[in-house]
Amino acid sequence: MFAVIFIAVFLLHVPLLQLPYFWDEAGYYVPAARDLLLTGALIPHTTVSNAHPPLVLAWIALWWKCFGFAPAVARAAMLVLASFSLTGVFRLTEEVANADIAVAATFCTGLYPVFFAQSSLAQVDLAAAGLTIWGLLAHIQRRRAATVIWFSLAVLAKETAILAPLALAASELVSDFVAKSSRLRRLWTDPDPQHGPRDVFVLLFPVLPLVCWYGYHYARTGYVFGNPEFFRYNVAATLNPLRFVLALMLRLWQTFGYMHLWVLTGGMLLAMRLPPVRDGEIERTRISIPNQMTFFVVIATYVVALALIGGAVLARYLLTAVPLVIILGVSTLRRRIRYWTVAVAIAAAASMVAWFWNPPYGFSPEDNLAYRDYVTLHQDAERFLEARYPMARVLTAWPSSDELTQPWLGYTTRPMRVVRIENFSLEQILSAADFRANFDVALVFSTKYEPEHPLLERWAAWDRLKVKFFGYERDLPTQVAAQILGGRVVFAQTRRGQRVAVIELSRAEVLDATNRRQGHNDFPDGP
Repeated sequence: MFAVIFIAVFLLHVPLLQLPYFWDEAGYYVPAARDLLLTGALIPHTTVSNAHPPLVLAWIALWWKCFGFAPAVARAAMLVLASFSLTGVFRLTEEVANADIAVAATFCTGLYPVFFAQSSLAQVDLAAAGLTIWGLLAHIQRRRAATVIWFSLAVLAKETAILAPLALAASELVSDFVAKSSRLRRLWTDPDPQHGPRDVFVLLFPVLPLVCWYGYHYARTGYVFGNPEFFRYNVAATLNPLRFVLALMLRLWQTFGYMHLWVLTGGMLLAMRLPPVRDGEIERTRISIPNQMTFFVVIATYVVALALIGGAVLARYLLTAVPLVIILGVSTLRRRIRYWTVAVAIAAAASMVAWFWNPPYGFSPEDNLAYRDYVTLHQDAERFLEARYPMARVLTAWPSSDELTQPWLGYTTRPMRVVRIENFSLEQILSAADFRANFDVALVFSTKYEPEHPLLERWAAWDRLKVKFFGYERDLPTQVAAQILGGRVVFAQTRRGQRVAVIELSRAEVLDATNRRQGHNDFPDGP
């Protein structure tokens, strides 16, 4: 099954394998894995550590060591992990349901846009989700050693994977409290339970390797949970009741409706109004109530916990919960719709449409093939810069600042000089305009997806909430930025809600800025 899945996944991703690194890949994960490859350091030194455990980075470094340092090698390494994760989805579904549902659920999970896009990206969330799925399978099968191994590997892939075993441990404890009620007991345990205190200990054991990692990180850096800014952004700044409510609504949408997932979950809700289908005298079975409750516990824990913490409300953080929703949805369709394969095919087709179709509201380009648009736009603009202005000082923002200065990210053949600003908001562009003499050209781009007709375009209150709680900043239009900087647009491209442009500064404007900085005045009698 793994071989079949890997061949299918690899063939679907062949056009994407040569793409340079995107956003957080270029900003943290690839530099950290490169440091591990070159120096053996588990904690990166060419980028600021955010305390993520190093398992996935070590996997990528191993592939580079064996097959060469190239984006295609890193992406192939991640496709192996994605295929292994989908194999886990198949095995878990087969265990709680049957092979037919397992094939359909695996198919739908692999085609889900967020899963598909993340499959080849050098990031850690999908790998952590896959290892957690394998841990959940081992837990349901009551294989204690395997449960410890899979969940421990999951937390060494990403620290938030500890949510699943902690949630299951709490569920085991609750089952002990409700054991005296036969009705409640059926919700939490199997009819013939084989669990006890040892199962709680098994589920708590993955805390140990995570604590060891944080102890090592503290000993080497002086910080437990990454640098202070990382902790402030992801924990301290998120502990606000209103922000929690808003983030919870976003998390619920990402779990049950995002990227056309609503087609499957909506079909599931409609199907639940129908009686179970009978094949002859036999009623189609459902996933057992205890196993459903296990799924619900994990899903609810991820939704609530990731609404409480995490500065960026990214859909990839929920890659552990969404496959469980898909399994439940496919199982319900099979149980209550005779031609359920048609309904599953419609849901799968809707997912494939969402690979290319961008929603009419802001979303992260890494959630579908919009990330490919970003990469190709930046490739074209930065190749233009390198060819036409090889010695220029370039004003830009992250991640283009890294793309221009680190050729091994795949955008340029040699490093360029960069003057970095935080973003392309009015405040930042006005500030840069006061120091025109420090740069020759500007590379400006959309730091977020910009739909042509935003769904909430006229809702000013929502914009204020995004600015206050989610770090939202509106990018200036290219022509406005060029006018403020005193330059002209010499290169511009737009593609499906994303844009990039190169602005060449007027020499007269640069000279004037230089004179003002040096205290000169060529027009003493002027205003």
